[in-house]
Amino acid sequence: MGQFASKRNLAQSVHFSSNEEGPPRYSSHHFNGGTVNGGNGIRIPPTIVVSDEESRTSERRGSRAELRRASVYSTMDLVPQLENYANSLPRQMIKSRPSLETLRKTFEVVEMDGASASDSGSLPAPDMENEESEGPKGKAPVRFGWLIGVVMRCMLNIWGVIMFLRLSWITSQAGIVLTCVIIMMSVVVTTVTALSISAIATNGRVISGGAYFMISRTLGPEIGAPIGLVFSFANALACALHTVGFSLVVRDLMHDFGAIMVDSINDVRIVGVVTVTILLLITQAGMEWESKAQILFFIALMVSFANYIIGTVIPPTVDKKAIGIFGYRGDIFIENLTPNWRGPQGYFFQMFAIFFPACTGILSGVNICGDLKDPASAIPKGTLMAIFWTTFSYVVITVTTGSCVVRDASGNRSHIMTGNNTNGCVGLACNFGWNFTDCIQSQTCRFGLANNFNVLGQLSGVYYIILVGIFAATLSSALGFLVSAPKIFQCLCKDQIYPYIGFFGKGYGKNNEPRRAYILSYFIATAVILVADLNSIAPIISNFFLCSYALINFSCFHASFTNSPGWRPSFRYYSKWTALFGSFISFLLMFLFTWWAALVTCCIIIFLFGYVNYNKPKVNWGSSVQAGIYNIALSSSVSLTGVEDHVKNFRPQCLVLTGPPNQRPALVDFVGSFTKHVSLMICGDIILEQDRKTRPQDTTNYLVKWMNKRKVRSFYTPLTADNLKAGTKQLLQASGLGKLKPNTLVLGFKTNWRDSAPESIEDYISTIYDAFDSNYGLCILRMMDGLDISDDLEFEGGLNPTVNQGFEADENVDNPDQQTNEEETADDMSDEGSSDQMRTVFQNNQGKKTIDVYWIADDGGLTLLVPYLITRRKRWRRCKVRVFIVGDEQNMEEGRNQMMALLKRFRLDVSDVIVMTDIEKHPHPKSLSRFVDSVAPFRLHDEQQEGISVQELRQSTPWKMSDKQFEAFKLKSERKVRLNEIIRKNSHHTALVLVSLPVPQSDCPSALYMAWLDTLSRGLHCPAVLIRGNQQNVLTFYCQ
Repeated sequence: MGQFASKRNLAQSVHFSSNEEGPPRYSSHHFNGGTVNGGNGIRIPPTIVVSDEESRTSERRGSRAELRRASVYSTMDLVPQLENYANSLPRQMIKSRPSLETLRKTFEVVEMDGASASDSGSLPAPDMENEESEGPKGKAPVRFGWLIGVVMRCMLNIWGVIMFLRLSWITSQAGIVLTCVIIMMSVVVTTVTALSISAIATNGRVISGGAYFMISRTLGPEIGAPIGLVFSFANALACALHTVGFSLVVRDLMHDFGAIMVDSINDVRIVGVVTVTILLLITQAGMEWESKAQILFFIALMVSFANYIIGTVIPPTVDKKAIGIFGYRGDIFIENLTPNWRGPQGYFFQMFAIFFPACTGILSGVNICGDLKDPASAIPKGTLMAIFWTTFSYVVITVTTGSCVVRDASGNRSHIMTGNNTNGCVGLACNFGWNFTDCIQSQTCRFGLANNFNVLGQLSGVYYIILVGIFAATLSSALGFLVSAPKIFQCLCKDQIYPYIGFFGKGYGKNNEPRRAYILSYFIATAVILVADLNSIAPIISNFFLCSYALINFSCFHASFTNSPGWRPSFRYYSKWTALFGSFISFLLMFLFTWWAALVTCCIIIFLFGYVNYNKPKVNWGSSVQAGIYNIALSSSVSLTGVEDHVKNFRPQCLVLTGPPNQRPALVDFVGSFTKHVSLMICGDIILEQDRKTRPQDTTNYLVKWMNKRKVRSFYTPLTADNLKAGTKQLLQASGLGKLKPNTLVLGFKTNWRDSAPESIEDYISTIYDAFDSNYGLCILRMMDGLDISDDLEFEGGLNPTVNQGFEADENVDNPDQQTNEEETADDMSDEGSSDQMRTVFQNNQGKKTIDVYWIADDGGLTLLVPYLITRRKRWRRCKVRVFIVGDEQNMEEGRNQMMALLKRFRLDVSDVIVMTDIEKHPHPKSLSRFVDSVAPFRLHDEQQEGISVQELRQSTPWKMSDKQFEAFKLKSERKVRLNEIIRKNSHHTALVLVSLPVPQSDCPSALYMAWLDTLSRGLHCPAVLIRGNQQNVLTFYCQ
């Protein structure tokens, strides 16, 4: 009763709500505890049985009714379940498992559906077409086991026209030994490939697409897509090859009965087109009919093999002896052991190229993996077994034909020898009482291993039964390849990697049959059938298949070599080194077979690879290439930690306080102009605590995509902090990895500092102090119209990241010296048609303008290095660099020459060095008055207020400076004002101005230092950069 009561109470405490649109909803606060007491005092986790209210939905889901058991930790925290991992592909949501946010909520009703906040932005669950029917009342799709789906299908595709019509001829050319070597070499390639494909196939669930699916999901779309296209084409060519073989046999049979339609070549074409049309109709009937046809073909092949073996032991008749068949003879076997090359195709690798298509059916089971019950188990077991039995049959045919049939025979019964006189008789047949000397010497023999392609039929017990076997082998192979090519191509079409092919990816029926792709493969096969020459088609097909095998083996090797945690194949009998060997030998054989076809194949692959690599399809399959990139990056980063710093290898590695990068594109573009392909760039975004909850969840992904679209090579690092100062300090200390750590802080100028809260100014100046304290270099960028474009930015999809209040919105500078806008400033032009890509001055071609560098203080050389790196960019390459230095009038020329000599030793291309001799002059009263007015709101004016002490004034306004402090820094302030006058005079029409940043003393008031920065950079019609190194050399003129 205790157990029954527990179940009853549980049922009363759980509220269920279910509908057809989404998963069930449940409320955490309806549970009284995380467990339920059992009858024996055992605490049992509650079981939540979720069922649908409507019978129609219940019928549709059937056995998929969910049994959700809570863990011992919480009633909301479910135990591990299979369905939570079945849809764990990238960008697809997990509906069954509660999120961390859900688990942390205690007294709220949380709806576990697609509209919940935790699942926002997720995509629908993946198509589970391999496991269930598409419709509620439709029949289940046809699924095959390992025997019919893989073993029989692979054997039927491996056996084909080459075995029946070319293997005996290859034996006559290469001899039994070399033919067995060819067979074994082919088997090595196919076996190693089968091991690799088995490992890949058992490393996760394979849906459809065969070899293409496996290669693309292992090596990525750049390699997988070209191979998918080439492999689909190769399968269509293989269909044509076997159809031509069937047509040749039918033509010969028709000619034996005197039936000639046009001529020998056109008869093959006519029969081939009719045959492939019939095969197309079979495929249109569906996989169920195709599999039944394959079973009939397999039975016919077994009967024909039995007929052939029986025929070899039956004593030959006179008619058979006339065509060179003498039964098992040791002399014939020994004679045929060695090669006897004949004709222009008589060499080893040509025979290898002609035979190799006889081994290319090993992927037939893989190509229909979407129609298998258990691909992970069926593919390894079935493929290896098919290779073993077909190899055994090839060796048997090679040995039996080489033991029973001489190379040359006339077919004339009158050539039998009546006596024992063999004088003048040429050929091995003389030992058996037959004289084929005339045809051998005149090279007109029509029969024998070397002259007749139909030896297997003549050697068999009943000729017409072997014809049935030939028909079964050729038609089954043609049908298998005609099915494989569209299946692979359909998967490629669905991935939408190449344009204009999506039309062929549409599926029909319960098995999702690619009927449009079937028709496309039919037309390709028909075009190749018109060639009507087996020896011309076979080497090309060999090339395509070898290329595919090379990539399959390399996929296995690369996945194993990268040691990715996701590489966990259940098939263990493989080695990454054998896979690498298989890849190498396949690639080598391509060129040894037909070098020009190998070059064409490689060019096609390279072109297709280049197209995919250029377009960068938006897919993420977790490929081994990604794992390899991670390994290389990790290994290089670790190796870099042991490398000591050297001035020659210094790079300005920048931490850029951009906030959301798309709101300050000019700051991003400026830093990118001298760090791209050179050094590290990190965009830091300090998110204030009050803005964190209102920030969209996918903001980070959006901003990374924005930078990638802008072709900015930078990392994006968001950080939550209470204020700008704390966040910056954390970024300065924790950003980077090992030696890949920032050494330069870049931030935008606080244009609205006069209207800002005093705390905001203190945070800004403290950030500068912290950078210097951390031994960082510092760059401050000021744009004429400000940096922040958030007011003008239109966010796509409603995504609008909250503006960091630590970076208050910039306002236009309003002063009498700045009345006109610069032509090259950022405008509202969109880049590539996207409203979120605003052009900036750093994206414009600067022509022959100048970059002025005011090297006021020796900071180690960063002030010179940055403009040099900028001029290496294409848009700035024609700009000339001018360097301004401080000097006196008496030694002006000497100082200029010394600086020119130094810059020459630095190997910096500087057009001119200008000595500023009037820097110590008193500034213009108007300029000085403007400076005094700018700091007036931040002064105590204590000397004008009698009876009130400075301390009392500071209690109410601690950020203000006293008159004594202002007077103490008066001379320095005047120097800043005077320097600004010189800058405005000399750099009115330059592209960029860089000025040495003054290092503030510890007793310098923040507002006064802010006024200095404002004064140095104001009134310019171009971007201005206040820059300061960390007083350590970044330039050297020594070689060591």
